Amino acid sequence: MPIQQSDVLYTAVATAEGGRDGRVATDDGKLDVVVNPPKEMGGSGAGTNPEQLFAAGYSACFQGALGVVARQEGADLTGATVTAKVGLGKNGDGFGIIVEISADIPKVDRGTARSLIEKAHGVCPYSKATRGNITVTLV
Repeated sequence: MPIQQSDVLYTAVATAEGGRDGRVATDDGKLDVVVNPPKEMGGSGAGTNPEQLFAAGYSACFQGALGVVARQEGADLTGATVTAKVGLGKNGDGFGIIVEISADIPKVDRGTARSLIEKAHGVCPYSKATRGNITVTLV
């Protein structure tokens, strides 16, 4: 069920200039980065790119969702990390993305870790936004 405008707790605002070969900045000045296509796509690779920014946001959001689930389950997340790999490739007549989320949760057994990751995928806002739109693999 989509959220309503009255339910919004926070809104982030970013403006891009020059698309994949320019810069992007937030309205509060906390983020202001040069973006360039990666070398694999013919760019200079000098700056970051949208896929790296998406991977950063997704991994942080997923880590937060994992924390919520772990607290509910009484699991220890000490030393846990979440990595998001975002791939960009041809998709019909355009481009699409694919994501792999991996989590290292050293204080729990493999089965518990898998359960926590699957539950986090169910509550993570990024996972909810991408569900049914792109392939997301959990590792």
